[in-house]
Amino acid sequence: MSGTRDYPLEKVRNFGIIAHIDAGKTTVTERVLFYTGVSHKIGEVHEGEAVMDWMEQERERGITITSAATTCFWVPTQHDGDKAHSYRFNIIDTPGHVDFTAEVERSLKVLDGGVVVFDGVAGVEPQSETVWRQADKYNVPRICFINKLDRTGASFERSFQSILSRLTPHAFRMQLPIGEEDQLKGVIDLITMRAYYFEGDMGSVIRKDDIPESMQADAEKMRGEMIEKVADADDTIAEKYLAGENISDEDLQQAIRAGTIANRLFPVFTGSALKNTAVQPVLDAVVAYLPAPTDIPPIHGTHPKDESVDLERKASDEEPFSALIFKLQTDPFVGQLAFFRVYSGTLNAGSYIYNARTQTKERIGRIVRLHANDREEVKIVYAGEIAAAVGLKEAKTSDTLCDEKEPIELEKIVFPEPVIQLRIEPKTKADQEKMGVALSKLSDEDPTFRVYSDSETAETIIAGMGELHLDIIVDRMKREFNVEADVGQPQVAYRETVRKEADIEEKYIRQTGGRGQYGHVKMKIRPLPEMTDEEIANLPKNVKHTPTFMFTNNIKGGAIPQEYIPAIEKGLKEAMDKGVYAGYPLVNISVDLYDGSYHEVDSSEIAFKIAASQALQAGAKQANPVLLEPMMNIEVIVPEEKMGDVNGDLSSRRGQVEGMEDRGMLKAVRAKVPLAELFGYTTNLRSITGGRGTSTMEFSHYAEVPQNIAEEIVKKRTGK
Repeated sequence: MSGTRDYPLEKVRNFGIIAHIDAGKTTVTERVLFYTGVSHKIGEVHEGEAVMDWMEQERERGITITSAATTCFWVPTQHDGDKAHSYRFNIIDTPGHVDFTAEVERSLKVLDGGVVVFDGVAGVEPQSETVWRQADKYNVPRICFINKLDRTGASFERSFQSILSRLTPHAFRMQLPIGEEDQLKGVIDLITMRAYYFEGDMGSVIRKDDIPESMQADAEKMRGEMIEKVADADDTIAEKYLAGENISDEDLQQAIRAGTIANRLFPVFTGSALKNTAVQPVLDAVVAYLPAPTDIPPIHGTHPKDESVDLERKASDEEPFSALIFKLQTDPFVGQLAFFRVYSGTLNAGSYIYNARTQTKERIGRIVRLHANDREEVKIVYAGEIAAAVGLKEAKTSDTLCDEKEPIELEKIVFPEPVIQLRIEPKTKADQEKMGVALSKLSDEDPTFRVYSDSETAETIIAGMGELHLDIIVDRMKREFNVEADVGQPQVAYRETVRKEADIEEKYIRQTGGRGQYGHVKMKIRPLPEMTDEEIANLPKNVKHTPTFMFTNNIKGGAIPQEYIPAIEKGLKEAMDKGVYAGYPLVNISVDLYDGSYHEVDSSEIAFKIAASQALQAGAKQANPVLLEPMMNIEVIVPEEKMGDVNGDLSSRRGQVEGMEDRGMLKAVRAKVPLAELFGYTTNLRSITGGRGTSTMEFSHYAEVPQNIAEEIVKKRTGK
């Protein structure tokens, strides 16, 4: 494919801005857009004007819901505006609210680096830990920015210590603030050992000066600590440091870059986006320390027709084309947009691509580069770029687009399971038809939002990550699709699992006039063992593992022909949709298929599928089935005098308090509480604390429901 790229791959940075809700991510992004010349006026979140928060619901609530993608350009400050040294930034501003965790998950999957933003008053918050763990999962290199240092109660040191103790011991200070709270004036750069002040229009003029005398000793001490941290991660620096040799700024920066890309170092910056203080050094750090697409290992995948064939693609325009769709979005003007990250090769608008999941060809209509919700049409995209395609009919999130002659299927994005559900009914007959279309489009866009029909009551059930998540969905149905609906009370999405092993044999035999049906399986059903990522990666080829199900094919000597194995697996998965204890879906199950038999004439895929399905249901009944409920991590910020009341209330909700810490003038209580006990908690907390308490919660894990409560739930659901 022809065409020349306007930016070499080494000068491209794909990164996300990630954080806990209210840490100031979107404000940071707005400053980035201003300093890179994309926007000429800064939109503030609290005024409902932020460029990146373009959905009506985002502007009303002052939060980010969808991750917005933007392309902009940056000349590092030391090059003083010389365009020859310009870099292309593809930025994704991700939501911080836990209900939209899928947006963060899918963004991290396709990004090369992250800027993690922390609130200078609160430091590390629950959602900061979640996004940090998500970034660890995808090995995303990060730099940290302690924001909001102008706020009352802000403390750089306290926030920095919370990063060290709760996230990683490999974080180190790159800067020191000059003053805090309303005295914040600028920052000291510990590499150049200069003071930086931000003046002029929106802080766009940087004045460099000597370090204030009163801070000289502190700065020297912190620079020494920084060099020690870098020496721990870099042998060359360690040798020079131990030999007492001079370490140049260039050597130091190179070592920090290598350590950051390898996830061994996490540089920490500070400032205040709202007060236009010290955002530009973070952009310089993106160039200096975060990876270009060429710095990350080649992406791995498998052959669409044979999962045992391992393939890789390097970040290069010369390689065969491969890209991953990480998000779908319905646009009122152009229809469906499919956002994709190009890992290798190039793609021309109007050409045909191969979808590895559907194994079909589709024509790419137009390709657009996005700036929040404005778009620029492009004729060609290159390796390392993020763009959106218009006109893909069959595409779903996590699909791989590739070259038909050189197909590859990239690893799929794994999304968390919904934890809350509610009944939804259209108000009129006209709404009924529109509701189906709306729900289908919304579930295509958001993989953590599910829609299904209750087979017993024929009601439509929607499921999601939290009350706010489902609120927004219902609100979007009304605004974007003009669907009016009545909504029931939120319900907990319970699950079932087994606690012991069962050995089961099942035969499915049907004799009719013509050809019969014959399927015979023997299998062991047991709880899914806990495994590390490394153990999962090293599982043998005959084992298939997902977060909730493991299937081992131990058939020897052709007792069941290979062509029936996928049907058996499918039958097992379908049988897991309806549990045996209270009818909730089964999870965390491991099945070992070890024997069976077949009939030359009567055996078929459908016979083995039914046999497997019946075997699982029968086996689960024997394997001590139990009910599971979602447990939530909750953090409650309260005045000290209300701590006893709040702790007592959490205990009465079957909660376990796990820790407390100071948050400026307030106390933070961390606990694990069953979701079933948390409906309406915010209102209750307000009344306990006289309106002064706040809480944030996120899904932690599924845990067994105590026997007496489980019996009540089963009774309500089944009437037994």
